[in-house]
Amino acid sequence: MRWKQAYIPTLKEAPADAEVISHKLLTRAGMIRKLTSGIYVYLPLGLKSLNKIANIVRAEMNRAGAQELLMPTVQPADLWKESGRWEFYGKELLRFKDRNERDYCLGPTHEEVVTDLIRGEVRSYRQLPLNLYQIQTKFRDEIRPRFGLMRGREFLMKDAYSFDRDSEGADKSYQAMYDAYMRIFRRLGLKFRAVEADTGSIGGKFSHEFMVLADTGEDLIAACGQCAYAANVERAEVNPPSAKKAVCGPAREIATPGMHTIEEVAGFLNISAKALVKTLLFNADGKPVAALVRGDRQINEIKLKNCLNAVDLVLATPEEVQAWTHAPVGFAGPVGLWEGVRVVADHELLAAPADGWVVGANRADAHLLNVDLERDARIDFYADMRSIEESDPCPRCGGTVALTRGIEVGHVFKLGLKYSEAMHAVFLDENGREQTMVMGCYGIGISRVLAAAIEQNNDKDGICFPPPLAPCEAVVISLDPNAENVAAKALAIHDFLEKSGVDVLLDDREERPGVKFKDADLVGFPMQIVVGGKGLGRGVVEVKDRRTGEKTELPADGFENAFAEWKKRVYAGWGID
Repeated sequence: MRWKQAYIPTLKEAPADAEVISHKLLTRAGMIRKLTSGIYVYLPLGLKSLNKIANIVRAEMNRAGAQELLMPTVQPADLWKESGRWEFYGKELLRFKDRNERDYCLGPTHEEVVTDLIRGEVRSYRQLPLNLYQIQTKFRDEIRPRFGLMRGREFLMKDAYSFDRDSEGADKSYQAMYDAYMRIFRRLGLKFRAVEADTGSIGGKFSHEFMVLADTGEDLIAACGQCAYAANVERAEVNPPSAKKAVCGPAREIATPGMHTIEEVAGFLNISAKALVKTLLFNADGKPVAALVRGDRQINEIKLKNCLNAVDLVLATPEEVQAWTHAPVGFAGPVGLWEGVRVVADHELLAAPADGWVVGANRADAHLLNVDLERDARIDFYADMRSIEESDPCPRCGGTVALTRGIEVGHVFKLGLKYSEAMHAVFLDENGREQTMVMGCYGIGISRVLAAAIEQNNDKDGICFPPPLAPCEAVVISLDPNAENVAAKALAIHDFLEKSGVDVLLDDREERPGVKFKDADLVGFPMQIVVGGKGLGRGVVEVKDRRTGEKTELPADGFENAFAEWKKRVYAGWGID
């Protein structure tokens, strides 16, 4: 492949609307171009990288026993109504009508389509287990598409769906996919963690997200440094305290004029925020709920929602707070709360301070001291419902938990019976009895992996691609294409690398060396081989490891053997054999 003949429109400046580094660099490196909001054209180099990611994914899916198919992008509304997701999914589902006024959508995912396929084909337990996957364009009508390929409306995704006879079989399918994902991201040369996660709108019993670690990631991850435990903060467990509460005196009221916040009350009473209980009021599926956490903690609304088995959870309005507590916002508490309010508490509150808790008095400008929640309040149940912090021990081994940022690029779900039951996907068992298939689904954002890899691997000069997903593993830079000896040697090295199975690009443009060096760094080719007249005069060519910036000289004669050893070192730096 020759640069002079290739379409690689690099840019000196990023477009004004590019917010994150991957969007800027993908555009500047001539890999993508924006068509409209959240929709991009993949240029030749961008498509090469996408195909490399897809091929690694395909190889590991096949190795795990999954079979590839291709399903339609356009899906009939009837299937989504049958599963119950037509209204639940929200406005991200792009709906439209055909010429016969029938409702359709552009598929953001394919649970309904694949379930409909299998229920019409699979009749016997002998046909199970089954795992089908596709690599296909998806569409989600994001309200604010942003960050280039990180959160676009149209994107390339691998989605797989498993069908099993029972829960035990589904667990095996899930583990096979989990293991395949671990191999995929290791082969891609990315730093990642598999984290326990909430199942979200897909539904199901449990799931793991695969996170590429990057400081620019939108997701916060709690990861143990001593064991393999990692979880999205929405899901990360906090163990209950070992200490029991102390015995305190009777509760008493104290005036706290104008003190609405935890900080204001703690400062006014000259106590730690740890001695206060924060009472937050919510509307859960139309019913009032009071959630209690320690004053210095943050409520985890995902955990709370799951504890309550609620579909919709929103903070109460000031009017609702007044109606339920007879006090303005900032003075709610669990003592004497209206009986119609369900009261739930974080299990950390089981370990009370020696003088009891300080809580809102459900009266304007007043709080209660010396409160024993079990004695003075009505708590419906205690549960883990706060966000984990770095000071918390690992819930598995007791080790040190660190909070880091990541970008979700893959997700595996054990769906259970959510879709198969709703859509009557059944089979006959050994005894001729009808049973419902147990499902799993497994996604990887192919185009998102490309962006996440760049978010993780870049510097001031451009992209630092891991070799397996770089558009080309190596670039041969001919410093003087018009010099016969330089051009001939550059071409010979290019042809040797190509025959050796190295994906290589020959930069034979009639440009200044500085332009070529900048473009090579910008695009992020992992291995750079520089051929110039001065070097050849000394019998050497210069090679550069893009990741480290380290430059080395290899002999021009005998380049083949020397390159093989150098390449091993470059790949070893990425943790790749």
